[in-house]
Amino acid sequence: MTQRKETAHMTIKQALISVSDKTGVVEFAKELNQLGIKIISTGKTAKNLQESGVPCREISEVTGFPEILDGRVKTLNPKIFGGILARRDKKEHEQEMEQHGIQPIDLVVCNLYPFEAAVLKNHAQGKFAPETIPQEIIEKIDIGGVTLLRAAAKNFNGVLVVCEQDDYSKVLEAIKNNKVTLELRRELAAKAFRHTAYYDSLISAYFTREKFPEQMTIPLRKLSSLRYGENPHQQASLYKLGTEANPSAAVTAKQLQGKELSYNNYLDLDSAWRLVHEFEAPACAIIKHNNPCGCAEGKDIFDAYTKALACDPASAYGGIIAFNREVDEKTANEVVKLFTECIIAPAYTDAAKQAFSAKKNLRLLEQPVAPTAAQKAEELEYRCISGGALVQDKDNALLNETKPATKRQPTKEEMDSLVFAWKVCKHVKSNAIILTRGRQTVGIGAGQMSRIDSLHIAAEKMKAVKLDPQAARLPLVLASDAFFPFPDVVNESAPIGVTAIIQPGGSIRDEESIKASDANNIAMVFTGMRHFRH
Repeated sequence: MTQRKETAHMTIKQALISVSDKTGVVEFAKELNQLGIKIISTGKTAKNLQESGVPCREISEVTGFPEILDGRVKTLNPKIFGGILARRDKKEHEQEMEQHGIQPIDLVVCNLYPFEAAVLKNHAQGKFAPETIPQEIIEKIDIGGVTLLRAAAKNFNGVLVVCEQDDYSKVLEAIKNNKVTLELRRELAAKAFRHTAYYDSLISAYFTREKFPEQMTIPLRKLSSLRYGENPHQQASLYKLGTEANPSAAVTAKQLQGKELSYNNYLDLDSAWRLVHEFEAPACAIIKHNNPCGCAEGKDIFDAYTKALACDPASAYGGIIAFNREVDEKTANEVVKLFTECIIAPAYTDAAKQAFSAKKNLRLLEQPVAPTAAQKAEELEYRCISGGALVQDKDNALLNETKPATKRQPTKEEMDSLVFAWKVCKHVKSNAIILTRGRQTVGIGAGQMSRIDSLHIAAEKMKAVKLDPQAARLPLVLASDAFFPFPDVVNESAPIGVTAIIQPGGSIRDEESIKASDANNIAMVFTGMRHFRH
């Protein structure tokens, strides 16, 4: 055997093909064969190639050992891995290969058992995180394929590895033009390592029952490149969170029309979609810069939209709108009067789609799947910081209790409004103050360093709100995302007409706020749960 040194360019003489997804493999193998490249193949892949007229040697002919254990063991043999892992620049490796009758394998083409698809199929059937892992999923854990890819990628100096069908044409072009360069081999080796790492992270995530294990892997699959990030000088892409991705999430919504979605669009869509699904009745949420500028429930979706918009129509300009019901023509015709970046809803009538089509750049998204309690319970939230990441449960809870703290208890009408305000409050950046009448926001103060400043903003916003006479007669209530360290919010909310307040409680000065509420005949309710949002 002639020694073959590592070079920037290499010649492909023998290929191993073992693929689960056989899309395009016959055409690819035919061209390899026409280029004089010998092919070794496994099981069903070999049968598929032979039936299509592509000459190939079955793996057992090379190893001298049959495929066993229902195909669980077929490629794991020194005759195969010696041919892949042998260094082409080492005389000792060449001698060992000759001694054991091992032929070099220059090209490894492999994709893996569809573990991800098997898990997603179980999820589609409503089976999440089973205590007993189904055998059909266990059998989709690839062993030999992962080993083939890692071995070929490790030895990229002398071996070309292909793990995706999208690269078949690129590889053929390189072989035909004698341009199987070191750069190409390293590029495809990196892709193979990413591929196996992603695959293993899916499996480890599925098997792991600990919420916060010592080592954590996060399987991310790229969905698309984005024009830019939060600002034009920042590059960005959109990724889907493996098999753990909530099927009801905004990231998996179908875009029906409009411009390409931006980084900021996705952030706001996610916030809007999560908020609007706090409500059982028809609801609308309008988001601007990741904060609600209006939210309401209504007797129908049109009523909910007009009430949400009334809270702050100036801020709603250029915002994101979410609905939790199908959007009809009447609502669509009203929405198109406002400049809106994106709309997300479970569905749209044909007439509504026609109305929206007049706004060519309007991004229209459809997400028919509503979040379930089981899906919410499994969600984690990842936040990158310099040199690391913070991981926590998503804030999917609402409250621990509704415990009256004052002499006067809220009326049923006030309590209904307080719970609505509390649902909105957990989706507003801290410090947050929400003013509502009925199930309609009339003032939102968000993201201030001082809670009293948030109240001032909410009160100022409320001055511009135009309510119908019936809504104007409803009691004005206030929600705060965290407790009051001082009675100032209570004292300053009384003059603007607040009659009831909902807040977590738990301050060492709770009694001061309770006394101030009693003095102003304000009913106060403690929830026992805080909702900071940073």
